[in-house]
Amino acid sequence: MTTTIRTQVGILGAGPAGLQLAHLLQRAGIDSVVIDGRSREDIEGTVKAGILESPAVEVLVDTDVVSREHVETMRHDGIEFHFDGHAHRFDFPALTGKGVYLYPQHEVLKDQIKARVNAGVSPLFEHLADKVVDGPNGPMIVGKTATGEAFEISADFVIGADGSMSIAREYVTGNKFSGMAREYPFGWYGILVEAPPSSEELIYSRSEEGFVLISTRDEHIQRMYFQCDPNMDVNAVNDEQIWDKLQAGVATHELKRGPIFRKDVLKFRSYVHDSLRKNKVFLMGDAAHTVPPTGAKGLNLAFSDVLWLNRALREYYRSGSEKYLDTYQEDALKRIWKAANYSYMMTTMLHIAPDATEFDKNRQVADLYSHTESLAGQTFIAEGYVGWDYDADDWRS
Repeated sequence: MTTTIRTQVGILGAGPAGLQLAHLLQRAGIDSVVIDGRSREDIEGTVKAGILESPAVEVLVDTDVVSREHVETMRHDGIEFHFDGHAHRFDFPALTGKGVYLYPQHEVLKDQIKARVNAGVSPLFEHLADKVVDGPNGPMIVGKTATGEAFEISADFVIGADGSMSIAREYVTGNKFSGMAREYPFGWYGILVEAPPSSEELIYSRSEEGFVLISTRDEHIQRMYFQCDPNMDVNAVNDEQIWDKLQAGVATHELKRGPIFRKDVLKFRSYVHDSLRKNKVFLMGDAAHTVPPTGAKGLNLAFSDVLWLNRALREYYRSGSEKYLDTYQEDALKRIWKAANYSYMMTTMLHIAPDATEFDKNRQVADLYSHTESLAGQTFIAEGYVGWDYDADDWRS
C-alpha cells in the first residue's frame, strides 16, 4: 500500500536550505512537506563546521529561528592570515561594520528542526526518496520509509535541497553529475580535539609546509586542519605527526593540545549544476552548487537560493505570476558565481599546489601582501568573508 501526501511545495532534504525555505513559506501561509532519508538523531548528531555570515544570521534572527541574544555569543570580529613569517588581522567591524558567527551547521539544524516541530509541521524523517516524476497534478516525489512502506508526495512544486547526490538533479537534466566543475589537487586533513581554544579568532596560515586552519567549536572542542593529498588514508599519520604538521603551519603561535577524537580527510571541489530548473522542479543549495570550504560560503550561499525561491513562490501563490520563478536561475547564479570565485581565490591563494614552481610560490606570497597591505585589498577579503547582503526581498513578513 502506498501513502499519498498532497502539499503545495515538496522539499527534498532536511538540511539548512530545505528547512529554512519551509519556515519562510509557512510564514506566508504556503504549505510544504520536508522529507529526509536520515533520522532526526543522525541529522542533529553529525558534527559539521559552520561560519555564518552576518546576512544569514539576520535571516535566522528576524524570522524567529534563533534569538539575537543567543547568536551574539557566537560572534567573531576578525580572522588572521599567517604567511611569510608575518601575521595580519582583518578587523571586520572596522572594514565592513559587520562580523561573522561561529554557528556550527548541526547547531543551526537543531534550531531549525525545533522551529518546524514547534510549528506543528515536523519534517518527515527516514523517508528516502527514490525519484522525482511527473504526476497528474504536478511533480511527485516517490520513495520508501525506513520500514519499507511506499509513499508519494504530490505537489505543485518540488524543491531539490538534497545535497551533492541529489536525485532531483536527475529530473532536471537527466544526469546527477552534469555541470561545470573544478577539482583541486589537495584536500584537508581535519581533527576534532578536546582542548581549550588556541586562538580567539580563526587563523588561516600559508607556509612552505602548506595550508593550516586553526578553528574552534566552543570552549572545550577545537577543529583544526592541514593541507593534504585528497586521497590520503586518514590513518597514514599518528597523533604526534598531526600536531607537528599543524604546529609547523603556525610556527609563531603555540597550539594547545588535547585528545584527538575524530579524524577525516575532506576533498575539495567547485561545482555548478547545468540547470537549476525544469518545469516545476528547482534545485538549491548543495544540490545546485558546491564550493571548497576555505571561504566559508556553503551554507550562506544556500540561503541566497532559499530567499530567491521564497520570493518566487510567494509571488506565485499571491498573484499567480511566474515571473520570479522564470528568473530564479538567472537571479541565483549571480551570487553562486560570485561565491565560487571568492572561494576559488581564497583556496588558491592559501594552498600550495603539488606542482607549484618557485615562481608560483613567490607570486602567491605577493598576492597575500597585496591583500593585506592595501586597505582596498583588506576590505575585499573582509566583505566577502562577512557576506554580501542578500538581494532577494519579501522574506521578513
